[in-house]
Amino acid sequence: MDVHHGHIVERVIRREGYSISEIARLSNVNRRSVYNWFNQQFLKADIIYKIGMIINHDFSVEFPHLFKSDDFKRNTQPVNHTQQNFTPGEQGANSQNGESYWKDKYIALLEKYNDILIKTVERNSVKISVEGNINQ
Repeated sequence: MDVHHGHIVERVIRREGYSISEIARLSNVNRRSVYNWFNQQFLKADIIYKIGMIINHDFSVEFPHLFKSDDFKRNTQPVNHTQQNFTPGEQGANSQNGESYWKDKYIALLEKYNDILIKTVERNSVKISVEGNINQ
C-alpha cells in the first residue's frame, strides 16, 4: 500500500478547518511551499511534526512508523485559528497585525472562490458529458 504523506497531511489540515494561508503564516513559509508539501509522497518527519504542533494534531495516528503519541503532547494551549486578538483597524503596535488580518482575509476569500469555481467547472463538465451522451 502506497502512503502519500502530503495527501494525508492536507486532508487533516482541511478537516481541522485551517486555511492554506494560515498554515503558511504559522509555519513561516509561503503558500506555494505548503502546496508543494501536499504534492510530496514522502514528507520529512520534521515538517509533519511542525504542522502537527501548529494545528494541535497527533500525527502518530496517521504515521505510527514516524511518531509516538507522546511526541505531540505539549504544555501550552492550542493555537486558536478562528479568532484574532486585534481589530482590523488598530493602529500603533498592532498595525502589522491589522495588515496581516486583511491579507489573510483576502487570500481566504480567493481560496473559497477557487474551490467554488472548480466545483462549478466539474459540475458543468458532467452536464456536458451527460448531454453529449444523450445526443449521440
